[in-house]
Amino acid sequence: MGKYGQTAIKAVNLIQKNPEISPDDAWEKAVVEIFGNKTVNQTKKCPKGIFLGLCEEGLIKGIKKGKYTKSKMNKQYAIKGLKLINEDPVLCENESLLWIKVMGGYGKKYNFQMDVIISLREEKLI
Repeated sequence: MGKYGQTAIKAVNLIQKNPEISPDDAWEKAVVEIFGNKTVNQTKKCPKGIFLGLCEEGLIKGIKKGKYTKSKMNKQYAIKGLKLINEDPVLCENESLLWIKVMGGYGKKYNFQMDVIISLREEKLI
């Protein structure tokens, strides 16, 4: 499990402890705890977009469906990635291969999006 996966799990735990916190705020708090404040990793939008997309669709246990992200593409990647690993759990062992399948071979750079999905699935949060 990578640090973005840890961030997603930490964010879910924060929301479960305090349902009033938004997924966006929970991610921001969690990413600072995992990576430290004012780091480059703190500002990456793709892993956060995946997390918020899953939240928006109501796919994460304990988080209500709602409007949490403007990132339509990352939400689509999240849904497709989750569908693929549900169909073939072996893909959880290879984030890069999962990403290639999500992208249909299209060469968009991998930016730790699948770490979020795989980690949440391993923790049985999705």
